[in-house]
Amino acid sequence: MKISGKYQTGEQKKMASKLARDTYLTKHTGNFPQTIEIGGRTYIKADDLRYGTNPHQPAAFYRPDGLSGAIMDMKTLKNGKNGLSQTNLEDISGALNIVKYFDRPACAVMKHVNPSGAAVQMGCESLCEVYLKARDCDARAAFGSVIAFNVEVDAETAAKIMSTFVECVVAPAFSAEALATFNDAEHYKLNKQIRILQCGPLDTLPRYVGDDPEGTHNTIKVLGDGSLVVAAPLLTHVRGWKDLPPASGESKTAGIQVASTEPTESQKCDLLAAWYINLSVRSNGVVIVKDGQTLAVGTGEQDRVGAVEQAIEKFKQKYTGSATLEGAVMSSDGFFPFADGLEVAAAAGIKAMVAPSGSLKDADVIKRANELGVALRHAPERIFSHH
Repeated sequence: MKISGKYQTGEQKKMASKLARDTYLTKHTGNFPQTIEIGGRTYIKADDLRYGTNPHQPAAFYRPDGLSGAIMDMKTLKNGKNGLSQTNLEDISGALNIVKYFDRPACAVMKHVNPSGAAVQMGCESLCEVYLKARDCDARAAFGSVIAFNVEVDAETAAKIMSTFVECVVAPAFSAEALATFNDAEHYKLNKQIRILQCGPLDTLPRYVGDDPEGTHNTIKVLGDGSLVVAAPLLTHVRGWKDLPPASGESKTAGIQVASTEPTESQKCDLLAAWYINLSVRSNGVVIVKDGQTLAVGTGEQDRVGAVEQAIEKFKQKYTGSATLEGAVMSSDGFFPFADGLEVAAAAGIKAMVAPSGSLKDADVIKRANELGVALRHAPERIFSHH
């Protein structure tokens, strides 16, 4: 009997819709071993996941024997139907890898292994205000997202989170009032399946190159034929502002060029924030920040100027806050091969940028930045992410 398209009755359509929804809430357990050995380290199965990236892919979560960490030591304070998926865990990891860099209260909203927004506290902002800044970068993409904080979540923030559909919230702590709000399924029916997770200490996550001498956080990529690539984790040499010097370069066409425009103090803070957020963005990626808030994230483009254009268009179409691009800053995970990406950003009002060096046209790009009054800084490394 055909039960799709124009032949479906109202009752059949309702049943098909329920079956589709249930697919995403049903646990699909695979046949995974209790322990695995990788690189001389034993990993113990901690849980069979709801599913992998998709419902037809079974998955399991393993933790390294004898070690502790922010994710492997998470406590489930509220469990949605049938627990976490691989996608949930990857988004949790990506979001925590953003907020770990900030000493002030910070929030990252993660969707499909890319930040849809992130923010750090400025002045006396409440945590709820920080969350709203992160969400409003792309509130449409934040629907069904994972949200991470680096501080305790309070009731005001919890209530605002519960006003839209969210998959998971992870933080080092939650107030009793916040937990009561998250568990109020009667009042917040849209989020009755929300998952609330208390992470382990964030200082167990490496931040800078050299923080993982034993290779505990090495990444493993399985190729199409089952072979593996093992790589050191994506970390940064940038520990502070001194690690982002004025851009400099030399070419036959432009001679020796040094960036001459100095960013403001607030732009310096924003450039650091943009760089740290950019570490969790799929390449080619750019991050636009102003006053501690992402205004747009350009991600997954195959050319640099395309990533810039995407970010600016996303700001125009999706940003729901009150800021403008005028005076904002931008980070780029790779160098500018030509001045076109910088020119597009500058035309939109962006006044300071950070990118690695390495282009044959570095000096020409710097010369153009000086002509446009853009403060250009060079980072010490490229931070491509192909997760």
